[in-house]
Amino acid sequence: MKTVALIHTVKRVADTFEEALRAGVDETIRVYNLLDDYLADHPNEVGEFTINNRNRLFQDLKTQEMTGADLIVTTCSTLTPVVDMLRPLIKVPVIAIDDAMASKGVTHGRRILIMATAESTVEPTREKLKKEAAAAGIEIDLDQIVCREAFQAMKELKMNVHDNILKEEAGKIRNYDCVILAQASMAHLQKDMEEISKIVTLSSPSLCIRQINEYFKAEGEQQYEC
Repeated sequence: MKTVALIHTVKRVADTFEEALRAGVDETIRVYNLLDDYLADHPNEVGEFTINNRNRLFQDLKTQEMTGADLIVTTCSTLTPVVDMLRPLIKVPVIAIDDAMASKGVTHGRRILIMATAESTVEPTREKLKKEAAAAGIEIDLDQIVCREAFQAMKELKMNVHDNILKEEAGKIRNYDCVILAQASMAHLQKDMEEISKIVTLSSPSLCIRQINEYFKAEGEQQYEC
């Protein structure tokens, strides 16, 4: 049985991702969850991902590595740039929540809008998209919207308020080729926001889970060939 170790920073994602993962992977898996909401809250408060936060994330990765996992997955876009830095120090393969989303996002057209509720996710998402575009030889123009009130509503467990704020913003979007929902906590609104805006809208969890499934399938095929 394969084991996946998850690192979350948002309780709502921690509560829902495992179920979606089990449903989206073809084989039976063992899952271990680690919730560290400090790694999302603190960068949002101080405006940067500090060295202490990098050390904290490294410790979280090592903790999940010690579960004996076959794969580690981080479910927060704020972590992604540091995950890229720390991958060489971790014995287990690490997938970031927005790896697949960024790769797909740059294929839909030049003008891309990043939507977020936490300021801390914007720059990591911008950099991820720029990196993917450069690797693909694609030129992109990036804009952003940060709905801070929605983030506060989520922290207060007022998800109806959170959702209504984002839907209202979706109705104002014009002249973009793709909308990127920068946080996994927004994913449940993907279809609604796409219908409202009439623009291709991407969120990370489903694409990440597909990537995980493909990883295990490819690994299984390699073992079979041997």
